[in-house]
Amino acid sequence: MKERRPIKDRFKDKVAVISGGSSGIGKSILEEICKEGASAVFTGTRDTGHQIAREMSDAGFHVAYCQGDMAREQFCRDVVALCLEKFGKINYLFNNAFSFTAKALDASRDDWERVWQVGPMAFALMGSLVAEPMKAQGGGSIVNMSSISAFIAQPNRWTYNTAKGAVHTLTKCMALDLASYGIRVNSVSPGWIWTREVDNAAGGDRARWEPVWGQYHMLERCGEAVECAGPVLFLFSDDSSFITGADIPIDGGYESMGPEGLGKTSKFAGSK
Repeated sequence: MKERRPIKDRFKDKVAVISGGSSGIGKSILEEICKEGASAVFTGTRDTGHQIAREMSDAGFHVAYCQGDMAREQFCRDVVALCLEKFGKINYLFNNAFSFTAKALDASRDDWERVWQVGPMAFALMGSLVAEPMKAQGGGSIVNMSSISAFIAQPNRWTYNTAKGAVHTLTKCMALDLASYGIRVNSVSPGWIWTREVDNAAGGDRARWEPVWGQYHMLERCGEAVECAGPVLFLFSDDSSFITGADIPIDGGYESMGPEGLGKTSKFAGSK
């Protein structure tokens, strides 16, 4: 699925903060929630975010881009301040920006600090910064970007998988402590989604690698970034009003499949 049908005005008069919203899954969330009526402040580290903001503004959407590093505490504070100054409130937070540092025995202290500062530490800080503004609105919803990597071992990925595992547990702790504020906190865990990072791993050759990596999923394909938007927007919406502390896998069946995969190279006891 490369397109989805927006639900008109579902988020009219609502405001979202989206970290890492200038590319990949974050950009899809930005575009889709704005199509459903929300205003948004989004962050990124690249100049391209300014062009995205101009194009979306020209199309009639209400957005603002804040360029900087989520590892910096002051930048996180500036993002929240900008959103309150421009739109007056915050209803939703999508903690998405992350460092794709994937190292193991070769990981330096700087590598470890980088992945934690951009990821779990920034997620926690942003959650604490939006808590009072959300409480003032009668509540809100936070969605943290976790990953299939939070639940499994993968080669040479101590840094990334450990940080994503922390996000999974952090989500539950945030959900418990922010429940009294009327704030729900959940996470989503995508499988192999065809984003810039996956395309880089493929050397730009999707035709070659899609049939290979698709076999890691029950649906026998990689996902599209826009396929993450529906579940995230559901967790923002009132339709998920009794859901908190939960994780939704957006993984085409990846987590549920055993090491035998699709069974194409396996024989099982009792098979005829």
